[in-house]
Amino acid sequence: MAVKVYGWARSPFVSRALLCLEEAGVEYELVPMSREAGDHRTPDHLARNPFGQVPVLEDGDLTVFESRAIARHVFRKHKPELLGGGSLEKSAAVDVWVEVEAHQLHPAAGAIAVECFTAAAQGRARDQALVDENAGKLEAVLAAYEARLAKHRYLAGDFLSLADLSHFTILHYFMATEYAALVEKQPHVRAWWEDLAARPAARKVAGFMPLSLGAGAAAKKDE
Repeated sequence: MAVKVYGWARSPFVSRALLCLEEAGVEYELVPMSREAGDHRTPDHLARNPFGQVPVLEDGDLTVFESRAIARHVFRKHKPELLGGGSLEKSAAVDVWVEVEAHQLHPAAGAIAVECFTAAAQGRARDQALVDENAGKLEAVLAAYEARLAKHRYLAGDFLSLADLSHFTILHYFMATEYAALVEKQPHVRAWWEDLAARPAARKVAGFMPLSLGAGAAAKKDE
């Protein structure tokens, strides 16, 4: 029985789950839902996730929500080397950089992407103070990434892992803004991003994520 994923693929949270399934070679079904119709607030969906968010993954009798938890489940079951395998040191490094993505990079990059996409689509002035504040935060974060990637090909070391893959979906949207220059001016970060974006699974999932108002709005925590 195929794994089921509930949500809308343009969301960077849902697409993170899809990316990991693609990387692991797992057959899955994306169960279509509409944010605009409030499908995530129905009793059926609240039974899957009491917080009314997406994605939700059903793997047989197991139900998992929160995209990074889904990613860990998929790789733990199907491709544990992407979590560091049996090495405590590698696994710890993966965990560290997944947390860095969640708490340092994603909030700043997501805020910029949301404001750039949404302001343009709504025909209103951009909140430049908000964008500038987050651009400053992101620039400092990327300086730390540059230092790390100058020493290692990937974030957790010299092996691809969830630590890298978890970045793809929000950066897909961020790199479509003029603030992509913050990544491009860091040579090791730029090379890492280009390597990540060129992966077959990333290219496939990018096709589910149109660069439109829906995409920009979806960079916020889905609710």
